[in-house]
Amino acid sequence: MDRIVYTAAGGASRVLEHQAIVSNNLANATTAGFREELAVYRAVPLQGHNSLPTRVSTATASTASSYQQGGMAETGHALDLAIRGEGWFAVQTPDGEAYTRAGEFGIDAGNMLVTQSGLPVLSADNAPIEIPERGTLTFSDDGQITVLGAGDNPNDIQNIGQVKLVNPPAQELVRGDDGLFRLAQGAAEPDPQVRLVSGFVERSNVNPAEAMVSMIANARLFEMQMQVIKEANTNAERANGILSAQ
Repeated sequence: MDRIVYTAAGGASRVLEHQAIVSNNLANATTAGFREELAVYRAVPLQGHNSLPTRVSTATASTASSYQQGGMAETGHALDLAIRGEGWFAVQTPDGEAYTRAGEFGIDAGNMLVTQSGLPVLSADNAPIEIPERGTLTFSDDGQITVLGAGDNPNDIQNIGQVKLVNPPAQELVRGDDGLFRLAQGAAEPDPQVRLVSGFVERSNVNPAEAMVSMIANARLFEMQMQVIKEANTNAERANGILSAQ
């Protein structure tokens, strides 16, 4: 009976872990640039001289992310950028350089180009990008930034830098608790092949319908595991009753 309970309890624990991941995905179904998180599990044979070869438990193998591109939403805002195909924006965090697909940028009080959470967007020179006051910005598809000052002659357009666009191997990226991605060691170099489009924002790549179906399936799986534990307890009580009657 104990082995049945441990097996069912292990399965129920994995279901709860998966449910937490799916819930987080669903909560971020409208978050720009969000990458769906995936749960990976593996079967673990139970050890022991009385264990059956068909009796297995489960363990969390790892978590992964879906790098499929989300849909593009046109905003018309000059500071909204989206990457076409593969690639990442580089931002500066307190823990070092990190990468994101969310291109809803803004300008902070210090005239720096920042993310929605206030993190500086990095240039190809690995420095924050300063935006001139009241300047009209234009972004080329390779990340070059040009600005025309208020009242300036249209021919006086200035190039003030280039957004750092990178494309490190997906298997080397580590997802952080803040939703940003980082390399385990070092920082990625700019990739001239990465292209962006201005006036668009990439949506989350989470499919809400699939996430809801997964949540319902997990709820049913959890109920099944709990039913196994309940039946094991009922069988044990009956066995104890039979032994007591002897």
